Amino acid sequence: MNGSGGRFTPARKPKEDKHRINERINAPVVRVVGENIQQGIYSIKEALDIAYNLGLDLVEISPTANPPVCKVIDYKKFLYELKKKQKEIKAKTAKVIVKEIRLGPNTDDHDFNFKLKHAIKFLQEGAKVKVDVFFRGRSIVYKDQGELIMLRFASELADYGKVEKLPLLEGKRMIMIIAPKK
Repeated sequence: MNGSGGRFTPARKPKEDKHRINERINAPVVRVVGENIQQGIYSIKEALDIAYNLGLDLVEISPTANPPVCKVIDYKKFLYELKKKQKEIKAKTAKVIVKEIRLGPNTDDHDFNFKLKHAIKFLQEGAKVKVDVFFRGRSIVYKDQGELIMLRFASELADYGKVEKLPLLEGKRMIMIIAPKK
């Protein structure tokens, strides 16, 4: 028992840091870099002394290099800057959203205009629109009608987006992709 009201709780392992710092660095010789120091190759003891005298940490930033590269820096500041860089990279990657609109080869004008309004809204929000015409049963004989309705759809959306992939028949469906204009 560990004094927790009769229940046994296992001891937790200390969380491992992503980088080795100070005494955890196990290389005998390291390349030391950083601001306001003489950069070069030092024994681990000399490198730790340099970091200690500046009141900073010795952080192993490239353990696979020969010798390993260590930076003299405040470890908390180092982690903060690393997190900041990763956040910037994540913000720059654009997430592509694809919205799907399904038409039939004989879609009437009201339905066509209704779906057209939705497509315009999707393109204005920055999403791609995947338009497909699904041919049920024997309606596959109206392939040309399906292609005409798609081309009409694309021409109506010309102000909001450009055709990225022209209508292409794949099995029982014809697919076209429209990307928003920048």
